Amino acid sequence: MKKGENLLLGTILLLFFMLLFPLGQHEFLIDHWMKIGVYAAPFLLIGSFSFWKENELPMVTPNFRIIALMMLLAYIMHQFEEHWIDLCGNYYAFYAHNNNFIRSVLGETDTSINPLSKTSVFVINTSLVWLLGFLSIWRSPKQLFPFFAMAGIILVNGLVHVLSTLVNWEYNPGLFTSVVVFIPLYFWTLRQTRNYVGDYKAHVFYGLIWAFLAHVIMVGGLLLANWYHVIPEYLYWIALVIWTIVPLAILRKGHSN
Repeated sequence: MKKGENLLLGTILLLFFMLLFPLGQHEFLIDHWMKIGVYAAPFLLIGSFSFWKENELPMVTPNFRIIALMMLLAYIMHQFEEHWIDLCGNYYAFYAHNNNFIRSVLGETDTSINPLSKTSVFVINTSLVWLLGFLSIWRSPKQLFPFFAMAGIILVNGLVHVLSTLVNWEYNPGLFTSVVVFIPLYFWTLRQTRNYVGDYKAHVFYGLIWAFLAHVIMVGGLLLANWYHVIPEYLYWIALVIWTIVPLAILRKGHSN
């Protein structure tokens, strides 16, 4: 592994150590993590380009790392609408909206019961989005399954928002960025990369399967932990992190001219 890759990996590990290790920041993070992501976005963009230029990382056609960075920034934009301020001006609207939805599906009338905890929202978004996004940037173009897993979760999540609106015929937090950003970005990404990846169809297919199963784990694990109380919630969080790392072990062959 090259010096630049070691530095990038070390930065990723330090970032998630600072997020997840109990240093007294828990109460602040579960309410304000999305603000950190939004404010970090321009610095991530500037820092990434400065880092690549300084270390003269090879440019390929297309540049998978730049596209991976675009996907991560797009998801940060989506998290702004979902968890900071939605189109109706509501703060942290996704948390309230989804707890209302879960209670209605399960027939629960007690509005004080919230199966989706804010800590789970934090772990879901920092693992299945931020961690996966950084892994896709780090491993591209040598290993592209994290890249296509990131693309897959963008499409699957976007379609979930659209389907929810079609079923309930109402706006849900994240719908706008799903339609305007996520779905177009996914198909643009496929168009940019289809001629440059060995086993391209397999990468796309398994990326979508991974993303679909990520949502199954996300919802199923949440119900097992916080509704049926079969497992402790921390095991649910561990499962999310493990599933985020799984793409590193799949389809290790990457870029191919």
